[in-house]
Amino acid sequence: MSNSNAGFDWISIFIYLALITFGWANIYSASLGSSTGDFLDLSQPYGKQALFIGLSIFLIVIVLSIEAKFYQRFSSVIYIISLLSLVGLFVFGKTISGATSWYSFGSFGVQPSEFAKFATALALAKYLSDIQTNIRKLSHQVKAFIIIAIPAILIVPQPDPGSALVYAAFFFPLYREGLSGFYLVTGLSAVAVFILTLVVGPIWVSVGVLAIGLIMFFRKRKKRPGRVLITLFAIISIGLSFSVNYIFENVFEQRHRDRFNIVLGKEVDSRGIGYNTNQSEIAIGSGGWLGKGWTEGTQTKGHFVPEQHTDYIFSTVGEEWGFLGSSIVVLLFVALLLRLLILAERQRNQFYRVYGYSVIGILFIHFLVNIGMVIGIFPTVGIPLPFFSYGGSGLWGFTILLFIFIKLDSDRLSY
Repeated sequence: MSNSNAGFDWISIFIYLALITFGWANIYSASLGSSTGDFLDLSQPYGKQALFIGLSIFLIVIVLSIEAKFYQRFSSVIYIISLLSLVGLFVFGKTISGATSWYSFGSFGVQPSEFAKFATALALAKYLSDIQTNIRKLSHQVKAFIIIAIPAILIVPQPDPGSALVYAAFFFPLYREGLSGFYLVTGLSAVAVFILTLVVGPIWVSVGVLAIGLIMFFRKRKKRPGRVLITLFAIISIGLSFSVNYIFENVFEQRHRDRFNIVLGKEVDSRGIGYNTNQSEIAIGSGGWLGKGWTEGTQTKGHFVPEQHTDYIFSTVGEEWGFLGSSIVVLLFVALLLRLLILAERQRNQFYRVYGYSVIGILFIHFLVNIGMVIGIFPTVGIPLPFFSYGGSGLWGFTILLFIFIKLDSDRLSY
């Protein structure tokens, strides 16, 4: 075993710096009044975000200064602390915008769900890299699912379903480490059946499932186990389709039903629950190819998109920087994800690799869902855009998440 250090991946660090810098510039524009303001005005979101960025640099120094093996050795402790912080919200949490997701410290708040993501990634990496763990065994799969599910279950009742949704990202490392594709196919099929049932109804979905099932059934005439599985899959899918309306009407809250109906085109509510998305689409569409210029967006300066500096920050990019600027942002995220994929694949330590894939999954889900929400192809679920959206907890959580992996990657030659 070598003690050599590979050095930090400056490509990832450069992309991170580019994202937080461009993100701050758009937060400045989205929260600016009629006149220019002091960049460090702590009464304004852009001033607070500048402070958050400064503290992020301090966090980076700490994360990179700690020995890489510390994260593996104390991953379980970090995970338990994160769970206790989520449980504590039910007693000491402060309710903001209807969600009890924050600990309040004067004018600042801390959202523990943002830090639970990297804690869960560490715990899952620790479990999967255990020499006794075989993810192909059902009992070990159940334990892995429990590690992922506990923080998600604690987050849902806050209520914060958007943050809980992000935990689906952990299927990326599970699949990479050998989890059967059956789970992924089953999950995607369930989502497809659910959405299609809302659009066309259970009868037509059942007809489609039967048709597909019969085709696959007769193609596997000589494979009895496969035919049994196809039959079971078809029965469950049809049963789910006839349960969708009940689930939709009795499990989902009215605001969730409204958002689904708007995205699916079953309702048009440009002044009510669909106002944010409608105004966001108008802002992005008005930007054209090159945009209206920084701080020159009329929709942005008029504050037509509520809370534009948070979850809807990408609409500012679309209006003021146009298609070109929006494409650059998307390419930066894609470049970061691809770079992290390269880093994850070159790890010889399984703990490092699993953690890397967890980072990729979390960033990808946030990126995909947030931009999809802002342009109206996904329902509004309250998921921030990493390194872009306003908020200290989100920025710090994503920063720690990323730089732990950069630190782990720098230690890869030790194995």
